[in-house]
Amino acid sequence: MKAGIKKTNRVTKFATRSENGEKWHVVDAEGKILGRLASEVAKRIRGKHNPMYTPNADIGDWVVVVNAEKVRMTGKRESQKEYLTHSLYPGGQKSRSYREMIEKHPDRVIKLAVKRMLPKTRLGTTLIKKLKVYKGPEHPHSAQKPAALELK
Repeated sequence: MKAGIKKTNRVTKFATRSENGEKWHVVDAEGKILGRLASEVAKRIRGKHNPMYTPNADIGDWVVVVNAEKVRMTGKRESQKEYLTHSLYPGGQKSRSYREMIEKHPDRVIKLAVKRMLPKTRLGTTLIKKLKVYKGPEHPHSAQKPAALELK
């Protein structure tokens, strides 16, 4: 061994899903800005708030979002934002405005915003299942005893 170099036995600890004590959180979307809400929810679902965060593991918490129809956007986005889908047939592109989506499917607006902030892999598919979004103030997850989560 060279002089002055000390050998250490440091081991990097990688968290696994079984070691994670999954928590449930409730977020009230009333009056919240869509993008800021979605980024905080994605951070919780991914587990980036946890000191044991591991990029390739599912160590995040469950999040329940209520009052989805009362989420808002700033500036002109409310009138300009469009959601595009394609049927994979020629000429099969369809678009819906934000106002139309918030009237018909307000839960999808939040779910899409969060999904697009998660990884586009099998891990992302697993993580999006940890998000539950409801139109009104009621949700069926009271048995899990979710804690209220205040967003900045």
